[in-house]
Amino acid sequence: MSSPSLAARDASTMLRRNLLHARRYPSLTLNLLLTPVMLLLLFVYVFGDVMSAGITGGGAGRSGYLAYLVPGILMLTIGGTTIGSAVSVSTDMNEGIVARFRTMAIHRGSVLIGHVAGSVLQCVLSVVLVGAVAVAIGFRSVDATALDWLLAVGLLTLVSLALTWIAVGMGLSSPNAEAASNNALPLMILPLLSSAFVPVDAMPGWFRPIAEYQPFTPAIETLRGLLLGTEIGDNAWLAVVWCLALALLGYFWSRSLFDREPK
Repeated sequence: MSSPSLAARDASTMLRRNLLHARRYPSLTLNLLLTPVMLLLLFVYVFGDVMSAGITGGGAGRSGYLAYLVPGILMLTIGGTTIGSAVSVSTDMNEGIVARFRTMAIHRGSVLIGHVAGSVLQCVLSVVLVGAVAVAIGFRSVDATALDWLLAVGLLTLVSLALTWIAVGMGLSSPNAEAASNNALPLMILPLLSSAFVPVDAMPGWFRPIAEYQPFTPAIETLRGLLLGTEIGDNAWLAVVWCLALALLGYFWSRSLFDREPK
């Protein structure tokens, strides 16, 4: 077999390994899924009318705020799911299995590729599950075309890939799984500081730059435009640039950490 074929085979083996771990130990994924679902239900059924009145002038009610909220919740879901990747990578590094992999005749990068591919698949599945909850409580995207849905799926996948590489770097740089979970927590906090829950224009002037100049806000506004037909403007290319920059940063950071010889 050629070197690319061997690398693909080893990466697929590592992917199956990570998916089996996720299936056998689903508690971490379920716990991370619980937060976006609870936030979705809380903001729709407890704060929905008040938030809608502030955003739309009170005409749309809970259904209007639900439509506004769902794109941000989906991005929050991705950020939360990637925390599990940081924990999984840190666990592998500290329990000795990676050291054993280093002594075996396998492609060196397949370990990280397996983690990244598995995490992206889990992110997509998590988004589908949270999206199903949103649809069950009334979310509809009647104006989105087939192309809009295709672009939305592509954007969610690209965000998942970028955040996963960053999470992998956080996991490799952490001394244990608990530290990895804490270090990756900003991936779930940043969506809370974006336009996920309220428009940037409604925020205080001192806080507005925090929401504007971060990766989640343009990604959320782009997804919102694709699903709801709102104005996208410059957010599309900003979201893509952010994702590519984070993916490259996470990749080279993770590779440099993984290639270091253990002490």
